[in-house]
Amino acid sequence: MHSHHNSSTLDVVEAHLTMERLGFPDGERRWIAVSLSYDPADPWAVALDLYVGPAAVRWTFGRELLVGGLHEPVGEGDVMVSPSLDDAGRAVVVIELRSPDGSLVGMLPAREVGAFVRGVLDTVPAGAETAHLDVDALVDLMLHPDGQHGRS
Repeated sequence: MHSHHNSSTLDVVEAHLTMERLGFPDGERRWIAVSLSYDPADPWAVALDLYVGPAAVRWTFGRELLVGGLHEPVGEGDVMVSPSLDDAGRAVVVIELRSPDGSLVGMLPAREVGAFVRGVLDTVPAGAETAHLDVDALVDLMLHPDGQHGRS
């Protein structure tokens, strides 16, 4: 896990992991590279990048799903996260992603997800999210959703 600076004073927290994809009818095991990232400038969200094909596919969802999903099944709709055990009895986190284009179910090692979550909570503790919100940037985005800013 490593971090780098963004425009705010806090580091972006990142973890690069290997996800085992589940649900293949042939029972074959398949893995894909993924990364988790957390930017304190968007304090309620985490991003999961799936490296499938030429470009990464990014899913952004509430960080509370990852925090809660370590211990109990959480989520509804597009993103569900739950604790489980793999075939060897190791603790894993199962992430289920659904979109109109299809779905993906994958397992990540709970130890590595837990380390990422600890890094996230060390950076912005639960309940402190609003203190890290860039209100000026948010207002600017609401006033200029097309990216055309009033400043020159």
